[in-house]
Amino acid sequence: MTDHKNQHHHDAEKEEIKEEKNTSAPQPKEEEAQTAPQAEEQACWDGQEELEQLKEENKKLKEDYLRAYADAENTKRRCTQEIEKNNKYAISNFAKNLLSVADNLDRALKSIPEDKKDDCEHLKNLLTGVEMTQHELDKVFEKFGIKKMDIIGTKFDPNYHQVIQEVEDKEKPNGTIIRELQSGYMINDRILREAMVIVSKGGK
Repeated sequence: MTDHKNQHHHDAEKEEIKEEKNTSAPQPKEEEAQTAPQAEEQACWDGQEELEQLKEENKKLKEDYLRAYADAENTKRRCTQEIEKNNKYAISNFAKNLLSVADNLDRALKSIPEDKKDDCEHLKNLLTGVEMTQHELDKVFEKFGIKKMDIIGTKFDPNYHQVIQEVEDKEKPNGTIIRELQSGYMINDRILREAMVIVSKGGK
């Protein structure tokens, strides 16, 4: 009888344990059901942060690229300008030495009076040769951007002219160039040699 009671009690305990297991088993599933959306939301937030960070890095890289490209273009432009500048003015020193040749040719032509040029055939041929040489030199000057200033009758400019003498002349405005003692030359847009001039004074 006692054994039967004990067996009945033992079976009752098993049933209670089984019920406890059955009632407690779904709890982890309920917790998982609650934490899954949170985990998904956290993963979505992390992904959004990473995306924003990548966008910011991409923006910075783009700005750095554009800045570097602009710097490279500016350097390229400066180099091109420097090369052009050197090409335009590299012969300045050489050209200055040739100006004395031009001066001597001009003096030779002006040294013979107009009424004497046809007196002698040999002199005439010599003058023709000098004129041809001067013409060829002028073509070379033109090729390299060297040009004689045309200044007679213009206003004196200290940037381009050097006054050697002032002559009283009330009929002309004060500071007018009335004579050129030495021709001035430009090379492209720069002065190669200033002109030596005589200017008027006393005028208005």
